[in-house]
Amino acid sequence: MRTNARTLRPILVLMLCGIVLTEYDAGPNPAAAMGGFGFGRMGGGFGGGPGIGRGPGMGAARGFGAARSFGAAPRGFATVPRPGGGRIVDKPPGGYRGGTGYEGGQGGRHHPIIVNPVIGGTPVPPVSNTPPPGRIGGNNGGGGGGGGGGGGAAGGMPPRGERRFVPDEVITAFASSATPAAIDQLARRHNLTQLESQSFSLGGNTLYRWRIGGRRPVGDLVGALEDERLVTTVQPNYLFTLQEDAAKIAAQTQNYAAQYVLGKLQVEEAHHVATGKNILVAVIDSEIDAKNPDLDATIVKSFDALGGEDKPHSHGTAMAGAIAAHRKLMGIAPGVQVLAARAFDDNRDAKGTSFAIYKGLQWAADNGARVVNMSFAGPADPTLHRMLAAAYEKGIVLIAAAGNAGPTSPPLYPAADPSVIAVTATDSIDGVFTMANRGPYIAVAAPGVDILALAPGESLQLTTGTSVATAHVSGLAALLLECKPSLKPADIRAMLANTAKPLGSGTGLVNAYRAVTSLNAEASGKDATERAK
Repeated sequence: MRTNARTLRPILVLMLCGIVLTEYDAGPNPAAAMGGFGFGRMGGGFGGGPGIGRGPGMGAARGFGAARSFGAAPRGFATVPRPGGGRIVDKPPGGYRGGTGYEGGQGGRHHPIIVNPVIGGTPVPPVSNTPPPGRIGGNNGGGGGGGGGGGGAAGGMPPRGERRFVPDEVITAFASSATPAAIDQLARRHNLTQLESQSFSLGGNTLYRWRIGGRRPVGDLVGALEDERLVTTVQPNYLFTLQEDAAKIAAQTQNYAAQYVLGKLQVEEAHHVATGKNILVAVIDSEIDAKNPDLDATIVKSFDALGGEDKPHSHGTAMAGAIAAHRKLMGIAPGVQVLAARAFDDNRDAKGTSFAIYKGLQWAADNGARVVNMSFAGPADPTLHRMLAAAYEKGIVLIAAAGNAGPTSPPLYPAADPSVIAVTATDSIDGVFTMANRGPYIAVAAPGVDILALAPGESLQLTTGTSVATAHVSGLAALLLECKPSLKPADIRAMLANTAKPLGSGTGLVNAYRAVTSLNAEASGKDATERAK
């Protein structure tokens, strides 16, 4: 037996070396190379078997061996060479539990972060029209929290430094097997008070909004709930803001220059072709002044996601007017029918929460909206991302403000979501609004500086920002849909971009007349071809 042990020992050593070399050579996705091997709290296991993470398997701790990361290494940075430059950095002290933005949805919650070596180890913000970096490992067998030995929620931890959320609330979804008694027990265990719940067909689940007791930080609770097997998703209740210049000027008289937007976009010429007649446009915003004569017979349905006092607000009224005004002012699509969804409060710096926006978007979809105007911006929200993708698949055209955070701002959402048409603002001489966000995710531009707009109480105002530019593009989308109701969101995006005036900034200024007549030209070309046949 002693001789056999000596013979086997070199073989075992070679086998262990092979495992280590396989891990080192795995590149950006070692989990995939090892058949679903789970790291840290990711759980999972070899080929989806019983996990090496939190389930039964090797090691008594939450990682492989006795440490929370691979092997017994300390919880500092561990780097691995990455083809193409840069390096893969393991989680720093404290971790990036659940990643950032949409990260960690279906894969593991501890994805490595790609670091640009030129920028001294600071993760580069996403700039393309895709969700933020995440899911680097993909959906590997045991790599995610839902792997063989894993369990727990998809990562919803807010990015480090992110504070744009309600400080004492979280939003969760539960596994279909979760009973009311089990959910109640979980709530008591974590000192949670249920505020509301609602089923969302766009997301395919029921979401719960909770208040956190005991002044426990949101991040701590999200991390704790990620470990609960009943919880499928957990995230903060993020805050979004309306994208309008706070220094807007209330109009005391009507002695302003004519609406320059009409000439810039050739709106009056476009109205000889279409007015958006009977197209349903949802405006998710603050309360709209439905009694304003310029919106007479325009608002066909209203929805209040907040409850309580709902006095008309300047922002929502201005957005509805930019789309559909038809008396003192002229909107881009005066023939549309507006679905008014109140998701933002009536404060000067009106804010809306994730949950209120979810409800507004679901209501818009349930009521047949063809276009959804979202003149607000905020952080990446994984649940909103899933709902927007579902709305896009239903053929709903989603249009959002690029944001007024300045040229150096990282992308804001929902504009940077791949399902959404992002809009920036220009002035009367086609210059891009100085405080508008920049980036390749922005699809088109529209007038948004010193725009004469409706205000509550039959008054007018001047407004500036990517908010009102977005409303102009929503009206234009309605014109196109009246001309050809079968158009899909991708068709609308392409037509807006292809008929826009190049600005030299990577985006083009939309043109209503060129857009609607391009459809007629397309139809005429098809008719001529058919006649020739």
